[in-house]
Amino acid sequence: MSHQLPLQNRRAAAAAGILALAALGGAVPAHAAAYGTPTISLSASYLSGAVGATGDPVVEVTVAQSGADAAALTVAASASSRSSVARTSDVTVTGTGTTRRVSVAARARGYTDLTVKVTGLDGRTATKVLHYAASAAVLNSADTRYTTGSSDASAAVDVGGGYAVVADDESNTLRLYDLSRSGAPVRTWDVASALGVSKEIDIEAGARAGDTIYWTGSLGNNKDGVYKADRNTVFTTTVTGSGADTRLTVGGSYKRLRDDLVAWDEANGDRYGFAAGTEDGEAPKQIDGFNVEGLEFAPGSTTTAYLGFRAPLVPPKAGGKALLVPVTNFDRVAGAGAKPVFGTPVELDLGGLTIRDIRKNAADQYLIVAGSWEADDNSAPYALYGWDGVAGHAPVERTGLPTTDPGGWEAVVSVPDLTVPGTRTQVITDAGAADLYGDGTAAKDLDHAEWKKSRVTWFTVGG
Repeated sequence: MSHQLPLQNRRAAAAAGILALAALGGAVPAHAAAYGTPTISLSASYLSGAVGATGDPVVEVTVAQSGADAAALTVAASASSRSSVARTSDVTVTGTGTTRRVSVAARARGYTDLTVKVTGLDGRTATKVLHYAASAAVLNSADTRYTTGSSDASAAVDVGGGYAVVADDESNTLRLYDLSRSGAPVRTWDVASALGVSKEIDIEAGARAGDTIYWTGSLGNNKDGVYKADRNTVFTTTVTGSGADTRLTVGGSYKRLRDDLVAWDEANGDRYGFAAGTEDGEAPKQIDGFNVEGLEFAPGSTTTAYLGFRAPLVPPKAGGKALLVPVTNFDRVAGAGAKPVFGTPVELDLGGLTIRDIRKNAADQYLIVAGSWEADDNSAPYALYGWDGVAGHAPVERTGLPTTDPGGWEAVVSVPDLTVPGTRTQVITDAGAADLYGDGTAAKDLDHAEWKKSRVTWFTVGG
């Protein structure tokens, strides 16, 4: 006859057995862990790269799974819609834990959708699509970086630590970039509201004196020959901090400098044809047009600034000279709305080219980006000229700039000591009219800001 212990006693015995097993190091069976469905998000859904590029932009991927350590999750590219542009094997994922970084090495120009997949501990997965665009390989690729978010870089001002504030001639936004790497701006400032403008200023140049950056619009008509008042704007921004900590505050402005230039030229025998170049119907970028693209202070001065003209060429024929017009009280014009006072104009022999930018260093050594006055001149000659800023002294060509790649050379960031052999400077392109990805779309018309970009390249100018 069998005897059974009461239920309460049987439970106590079982508990005691389990404790004994634990004391002896025996495994206690456990229920399988319950994991949730993995999650994945991208810091941006659109990414641009370039064939053969160094330091292309990356996208951050955030992953998680309830009940699991994020470090145990795997992240990889699982599909490409166009493997000729980039295969899954061209996608690299770095980092551990919750945040990973995805980079892509492009094979060819074009677009592809890359599926990025996270796999959880129980095998369940989640995906996101990264829309990727690759531009073609360029010369000097190892020395090239790309500023994304805009394709129409028009001026750049150094703020230290490898950072620069870059203007855009298609918007009224100033952008702070780390020019040591490719990617989006660190910070942006839309100056339109503070300046009371509703259309583009067509910002084409900037110059720094102390903690103030002075900016100028092109002052010319638009491409259709129509006068747009907001382009007749010069203004200031005050800088605080430096490098990644740079901050800008909009200061003063003046909106009649074009009118004053025309009146000054007419009073001096209509020497440069400013009145004709600004008439209704006159495009600004023609050999006898009117368009300002350079701004820099005269040697030893924080008050007299040179306005550098892309047009007209002087005289307006092949082999003519580039034009600088000094404004002797530019600090008060842009900063406080004073009536401008003009100095003696300077004509420079740049081999038949005109001024796309002009920049100097603390030793009053100047670099001039010289290019054609034409509107569609991305294949025309470009060069960097050195100059000492003194009227009557001839500029000297330092180096030619390549023209086989998309975009026109538009801005020089800073000027090194030009007497030291091997010193280099960075030059930025305006790629707004370029077909970067081979689909016939101008960069400025692309639907996604992440696909818009300008090119920044180092060139040797010293010695």
